[in-house]
Amino acid sequence: MLIGYFGGTVNDGTLDDCVDEARQAEADGFASYWAPNIFGHDALTTLAIIGREVPRIGLGTSVVPTYPRHPMAIAQQSLTVNAACGGRLTLGIGLSHRVVIENMMGMSYDKPIRHIRDYLSILGPLSRGETARHKGEDYTAFGGISAKGAPPFDTVVAALGPQMLKATAELAAGTITWCTGPATLGDYIVPTINAAAEAADRPAPRVVAALPVCVTDDFEGVKARAAKVFEVYGTLPSYRAMLDREGAAGPEDVAIVGSEAEVVERIAALADRGVTEFAAVEFPGNADEAAATRAAMKTLIGQSA
Repeated sequence: MLIGYFGGTVNDGTLDDCVDEARQAEADGFASYWAPNIFGHDALTTLAIIGREVPRIGLGTSVVPTYPRHPMAIAQQSLTVNAACGGRLTLGIGLSHRVVIENMMGMSYDKPIRHIRDYLSILGPLSRGETARHKGEDYTAFGGISAKGAPPFDTVVAALGPQMLKATAELAAGTITWCTGPATLGDYIVPTINAAAEAADRPAPRVVAALPVCVTDDFEGVKARAAKVFEVYGTLPSYRAMLDREGAAGPEDVAIVGSEAEVVERIAALADRGVTEFAAVEFPGNADEAAATRAAMKTLIGQSA
């Protein structure tokens, strides 16, 4: 299982801060650096800059919302980013949430499964340097993109529901999850997407799991902080469904919190659940927790080498 780092600076820092964060993640041995695309800097543009400054670490978005972007447009941007970073990009995409797409952007969130199937049917060929030939109900594209020096890129989808997982298995490289606990990953996400890939005669999917992580000797205090920091995710229907499946009251119950040994053990155990890549969302409350959490991640990196 690869060990990656989920950056937060793209939302609350400058572009220079983002480069510094990715550079440190690379120096510490992380296999990948994942940038969310929320309401800060554009994740793909940021990764193009990082890719020119930080030479080795894998780069990914977690995730870019699909509805505001035509698949041909995001393919063009992603190919350009992949040219800038020498082929290290994984494009992570997702539906976002009804409250964002409809209430904030004024767009329809109707028929999300039809939407993602149309989207991937166009994005897939374009991501491989092929011509898209798809006429769908939500998206249509007949054409290709010529981006010299741009290698193909993988696409992973924030797929949680069974129909999303099936579409992802058939049309993308894998899934990327958030606020999804180990039992749900092992008993539901992994077997569902693997079975769909096998039925479609497709390669075994990538399963990237992101969870909050903090090494601490103040277990209850840090759990309470996690409940506050990540509170919103417990209110969004897609994440709420995964938390309910896990039997978790909120994100604090799937956060990986404890001593260094406990954190290392719990993350390492995700490999046995079928997770192929882990992305750590570090949330230390002080310098000691920050140093201890990073030490735990370095231990895991060493074990995975």
